[in-house]
Amino acid sequence: MKKIINEPADVVAEALRGVAAAHPELLRVQTDPAVIVRADAPVTGKVAVVSGGGSGHEPLHGGFVGSGMLAAAVPGAVFTSPTPDAVQAAITATHGGAGALLVVKNYTGDVLNFETAAELAAVEDVDVRSVIVDDDVAVKDSTHTAGRRGVGGTLMVEKIVGAAAERGASLDECETLARKVVSQVRSMGMALTAPTVPHAGQPSFELAPDEMEIGIGIHGEPGRARVPMGTADEIVAQLLDPILEDLPFAEGDDVLLFTNSMGGTPQLELYLAHGVAERLLAERGITVRRRLVGPYVTSLEMQGMSLTLLKLDDELTELWDAPVHTAALHW
Repeated sequence: MKKIINEPADVVAEALRGVAAAHPELLRVQTDPAVIVRADAPVTGKVAVVSGGGSGHEPLHGGFVGSGMLAAAVPGAVFTSPTPDAVQAAITATHGGAGALLVVKNYTGDVLNFETAAELAAVEDVDVRSVIVDDDVAVKDSTHTAGRRGVGGTLMVEKIVGAAAERGASLDECETLARKVVSQVRSMGMALTAPTVPHAGQPSFELAPDEMEIGIGIHGEPGRARVPMGTADEIVAQLLDPILEDLPFAEGDDVLLFTNSMGGTPQLELYLAHGVAERLLAERGITVRRRLVGPYVTSLEMQGMSLTLLKLDDELTELWDAPVHTAALHW
């Protein structure tokens, strides 16, 4: 294992110190328990949009804390759900009297721990709602989930609902909007190599030089199939076809296309794949109105990629375009 670390057990704590040092104008980092909070939180009268999960998916979620997106992110250990007390601390630090919306990826530990935190906050008379993101079409159940996994679509929910909260939307409005995005977003990923969790010290799985895994999860979970290595055209088609069939997306639809690196895929290859995806969508009469390309929902150093499609309407497009200023996303 070659990584730029000190002790494996200290990776997350030391990385959070670096986050705080790098972005003091955007956020502050609380410790024991670990929480990343907007620098100006709490904002009176504003719904606090809170998310989180295991570390190792950076910039998800801490990189999306800031104006127009998350009020707080709760980082657990690498690929490990944050504890309920950490989530509760994030709610306490950010709610401004208008309640909090928890954006939760559909992993068993995340769902249980965020749910417990919401119950604890309710005891303190804080109105807390939870929305589960389950956009991965690859598998119905996996090592970590009952039901579909939450992956790249989480970013779409956080950005769009964060924009609405920034404009003063109510908790009811934010919850309804989040559920709308979840209903219209689909994702699927693939891997060429496995990630190596620092405290494990070895890859999560093995792939032969001529193999790839289609439908992989962001924690290195198994996918749909282990198949022979293909060309970029073949890889993109194997990801895009199940996504299009699932919603289903149809001729005449407007979409946001998110082409995501799993951490180890260079931009050169990612842009190549994005171009293929745009061409294949155009051939089906689907119009890409908005796009995002880059390593935003990663799995440590895994080589691979994922595609996410969100069906757009005027409301979602306007909120996607709204100003955002976070460490990882800003316009």
